[in-house]
Amino acid sequence: MVLHVVRLIFVLLVLAITVSFAFQEAVYSAGRAFIVLYILTPSVLALTAVIVDMFWRKKRLQELSGLFFGVLAGMVIAFMLTLLIDLVIALFPVPRQVEHPGELAPQATKAVIEEHSNAVEAYNKYALHIRTVQLLKLLIGAAAVFVCVSFVLQTRDDFRFIVPYVEFARETRGARPLLLDTSVIIDGRISGIAETGILESEIIVPRFVLAELQQIADSSDKLKRNRGRRGLDVLKMLQECQAIRIRIDEARIPEVEAASDVDAKLVAMADALQGRVVTNDFNLNKVAQLRGVDVINVNDLANAMKPAALPGETMRVKIIKSGEQPGQGVGYLDDGTMIVVEQGRDHIGRETAIEVTSVMQTSAGRMIFGSVDPDKTFAPKREQTDET
Repeated sequence: MVLHVVRLIFVLLVLAITVSFAFQEAVYSAGRAFIVLYILTPSVLALTAVIVDMFWRKKRLQELSGLFFGVLAGMVIAFMLTLLIDLVIALFPVPRQVEHPGELAPQATKAVIEEHSNAVEAYNKYALHIRTVQLLKLLIGAAAVFVCVSFVLQTRDDFRFIVPYVEFARETRGARPLLLDTSVIIDGRISGIAETGILESEIIVPRFVLAELQQIADSSDKLKRNRGRRGLDVLKMLQECQAIRIRIDEARIPEVEAASDVDAKLVAMADALQGRVVTNDFNLNKVAQLRGVDVINVNDLANAMKPAALPGETMRVKIIKSGEQPGQGVGYLDDGTMIVVEQGRDHIGRETAIEVTSVMQTSAGRMIFGSVDPDKTFAPKREQTDET
């Protein structure tokens, strides 16, 4: 909305300036056709600039954040350009014969009258050129301010003001953006997290992550192709989710372009944007931590939401297979947590009371170790029937 207002003000400003100059005596005396051309040419150019700006969509909007800097930069550029025009005009001094000759005496001869007429005509041409130059200066000023404001409003890249040996970067305030990697999109759990409304930060999907996802979806391998298509479906659900803000980032940051693979690009981009990487990739997690980039591991988040199991606690679990060590049995809780039961091989296929001895927490998941508790037994669950 703000950008449309800026565009409208720009067109009206160009039209107002042009009309004000067109009806001055030096221009008006040139004829009606010249006046029409004088008004239409800058107006058409202004509309063309606005149309080109509207259809140039590969820019990121950051409304009002850089409005002041855009106006300031436009005014500085306009001043420099008009100063350059004045220097060029100064190279061509005004001849004396085009100065205003003043009024003629009543007894002036025919030669004097003719000379006076030629001088008046030359002066009018000179005045017309001066007015045109002044109009050009104002139009250049308006166009410079418009271009700078439009550019600043439509970019989301970091503003960096570099001084020799000192670099002042933008300070990130508030919620930091979340950058999704390919694995966490294919995993799909991020859409459920987003639906809860707990994510207040903006979610960013870099263009190279989207490209990798499309490449997987076009793979000749059926399994990879299905995973890629699932990732695209999850991304579509995220875009339709009203509880979050998500965008595909097309920005080209030099540090990101210099990186070799997708994981390195993602870490470099998170570092440049001061954001956080969301992933369930163990290797990417370690690389990001080494680079000092914050990581949100979906597996860690899922494990943190599981009920805590303390040593000495008794629980019921159905042992479904034997373990790697002699006598071990393995069962699973409803949330998928693996439970390794000592001396549980003899209880395969039955629900057994176990006593928790230890809990191992890793990024890959949680494992509970326990032993069969002979002092407690659980009655088997009765199957539900239609009888009442």
